[in-house]
Amino acid sequence: MMIETQVAHGGGTWRRYPQPPDSSSHQAHVLAVDDSLVDRKVIETLLKISSCKVTAVDSGRGALQFLGLYDEEERSSTTDGKKVDLIITDYCMPGMTGYELLKKIKESSAFREVPVVIMSSENINTRIDRCLEEGAEDYIVKPVKLSDVRRLKDYMMMKEDRSIVKESGINKRKLRDGCDLFTSAPSSSTARLCPQSSPAQPSSSPVLLSSQSS
Repeated sequence: MMIETQVAHGGGTWRRYPQPPDSSSHQAHVLAVDDSLVDRKVIETLLKISSCKVTAVDSGRGALQFLGLYDEEERSSTTDGKKVDLIITDYCMPGMTGYELLKKIKESSAFREVPVVIMSSENINTRIDRCLEEGAEDYIVKPVKLSDVRRLKDYMMMKEDRSIVKESGINKRKLRDGCDLFTSAPSSSTARLCPQSSPAQPSSSPVLLSSQSS
């Protein structure tokens, strides 16, 4: 949708020029949590490339404080009006792991419907299953790529379809694996739950992620 603006020219002539709408009101807000400064900057950069507003914190405690979930006094006064569309967190962090943060968020009435994505450099099946069963939307193995971040935007638009998973009892791990193996068009109900990211475009200045384990 384009908004037209009328501009007066010499001789009293008016011409209409299309202007894009204010994108700030539609900008997705992502809370990124990682104790590694390098990894935090990388995910922040990738999200901004994808036109997301980003709040980056360095710990699970910092994430809970931002959300107003750190203690009971904060919960009643600061969660109101807090707008977050997605939370992406590293798994291995000191003090509070990404899994523990996930559990805290899913216990919150204010944020339990917000998609949470776990990222880690370790591809451990039992860990992946545990996170998905606890309510994580996805588990991304580092290094995080731009195509991964594009997929996150799809999750933010899928809130109305999550009930399909809950009501049908679909195993999220099987669904996740099935999405990766599609070679032809999936069924309509499954396709809605398996976001298809756009093909990654070649970049002249690739962003490299730290090789440090997280």
